[in-house]
Amino acid sequence: MKVLFIGGTGLISEAVSKLAIERGIELYLFNRGQRDELVPAGAKVIQGDIRKPEEAAAALKGHEFDVVVDWIAFTPEHVKTDLELFTGKTKQYIFISSASAYQKPLQHYVVTEDTPVVNPYWQYSRDKIACEELLMEAYHNSGFPTTIVRPSHTYGNTAIPAGLTSWAHPWSMIERIRKGQPIVIHGDGTSLWTLTHNTDFAKGFVGLLGLEAAIGEAIHITSDEVLSWNQIYAAIGQAAGNEPKVVHMSTDFIAAHAPAGLADGLIGDQAVSIVFDNSKIKRLVPDFEATVPFAEGIKQAVAWFEKHPERCTVDPDWYKLLDTLIQKHGTSAKLLSYYV
Repeated sequence: MKVLFIGGTGLISEAVSKLAIERGIELYLFNRGQRDELVPAGAKVIQGDIRKPEEAAAALKGHEFDVVVDWIAFTPEHVKTDLELFTGKTKQYIFISSASAYQKPLQHYVVTEDTPVVNPYWQYSRDKIACEELLMEAYHNSGFPTTIVRPSHTYGNTAIPAGLTSWAHPWSMIERIRKGQPIVIHGDGTSLWTLTHNTDFAKGFVGLLGLEAAIGEAIHITSDEVLSWNQIYAAIGQAAGNEPKVVHMSTDFIAAHAPAGLADGLIGDQAVSIVFDNSKIKRLVPDFEATVPFAEGIKQAVAWFEKHPERCTVDPDWYKLLDTLIQKHGTSAKLLSYYV
């Protein structure tokens, strides 16, 4: 099977790329060649910029693929480019959407693929929804072979997943906990959340490649492990080797005192209790099973960072944000065990 990944070296896609190669897939990565160290052995790289359609068309000329996966399409304009490039040149096109697209607020905390997609709180999610609508219209009107995959909060060795965190410098969370400096947990920490290791996601995703039954379908892929945010931060603390000192504050308070837009992902996604029903991916890919518990996955991530000290960088702006929020909130930090 000949497969093209647009991107293929990101947090989620890197793990999928490795597993695809292991399973004998003829894998091509189309990207700008800026993260060659993350290209798995055996993958073939086509260098180009998908944001420059004419350049992309020239680089891909003469190629047809059994499957095309776009890991870096975020807006309808990106999807329109893909429709122009790959109509008639692939048997399956997989769009990476987001589980944040699901209805907010939820009518029921258990989410299936039949849960409506509508998110008035986060532009990122609304853009993903618009992409889904465009692709399903193309599927229904012209038979464009669309599959939509919705990851939720997926992490791997290069991420320290949390709520209010520094995405550019994830080690900041570990550094702050080890120094005994307080961190912020949105709400009272009891809302429910699911974190999925990228190697688990990969097992479900690779099973969808070339699967005819997945065409015309939307599927989310997550772990079945459900944790409260207090439990999540407790596991991060255990991996860091120090119990976190925490201040709980409402998401509304965070939004009111943080830079504009910074809390949109909390309001429109992470602050909402959610439990995923993974029956559909298990039906389509019977051997899919998420086997990495978060307590183990976060230990692996911390160990990876410790082996790569050049990545153990700290975000001073994030430090300042937390200090400002805590000062304005006026609540003393307590050890997390006080709440758990």
